[in-house]
Parts: sequence; structure tokens; C-alpha cells
Amino acid sequence: MKKLLFIVVLFSFTFAKAQTALPEISLKDLNGKEVSLASISEDKTVVVSLWATWCVPCMRELDTIADVYEDMQEEINFELIAISVDDSRSTRRVKPAVMGKGWEYTVLLDPNNDVRRHLGNPNVPLTLIIKNGAIVYRHSSFTPGAEDELFDKFKEIAGE
Repeated sequence: MKKLLFIVVLFSFTFAKAQTALPEISLKDLNGKEVSLASISEDKTVVVSLWATWCVPCMRELDTIADVYEDMQEEINFELIAISVDDSRSTRRVKPAVMGKGWEYTVLLDPNNDVRRHLGNPNVPLTLIIKNGAIVYRHSSFTPGAEDELFDKFKEIAGE
């Protein structure tokens, strides 16, 4: 019984810790420019994807979105910010991976995992829809077809 109570308390703490907004920090893009997370969704709706080069489902998700990214940008004003959670040892693999894949996304680096820790979610991929600075949709993991759900949810939330 004590174990069950401990598990319930642990899960309650985990869900209570999950935040409703991105942390007010700055991350560097692939060119070393500082980007404030608070500024990425001012007065608009964006998708934020936490990913890593070692995460196969993350790479599949971003590849799948890349296939229709340009069309979605034109159709529904879709914008994706990909935040790499690769640590300082593997961060050097991010830029070659992005360039090799030809991804058109804004890519930010979070080698200390500040964003993931703030959000209370240890798993990637983690996909968020942010509207006017607030997290309004959260999805973890990737399966084929999940991108369609993401686009539909984005349209609904963005009012497009």
C-alpha cells in the first residue's frame, strides 16, 4: 500500500511540475545567435519540438513534417521551432544533421536541457503548440500519422 501511495504522489508531483509556458531563457541557434524563448510566440501560434540527434522517433517526426513544411507554412502559417536537447558532447552533431536533412526549421540548442527540465518531461520527442506564450497542446512520442493530428490541432488552435 505504501508503494502505491508513493507512486500516486510521484505522478501527482510530475504532473503538477509540468509547466504551462516555456521558460524565460535564451538559447543559441545554429549560428550562435541568442534567441529568447519568450519572443518566439509573441502574438502568434508556433510549434516547438524537443528532439535529439540520437532519438530515432524525433528524426522521423521532423523528417515527416519537413516533407510538407513549405506547403503548411503557406496554407496555415505553420512555424516550427526545433529545440535540440543534445548534450554538450553531442551538440556538434546537430548542425550537420540539420543541414544533411535540409530542414527549414529554426533550430535552437539546449545542451543543458533547461527547457526539458522546466517542462517536467524527460522524454523526447516532445511536441508543443504555443499560442501567445502559453502551452496549449502537448504530445510526446511519434507514430506515423501524428503529423496530421498536429496540423489539425494547429489549425484549430490558431483559428485558421
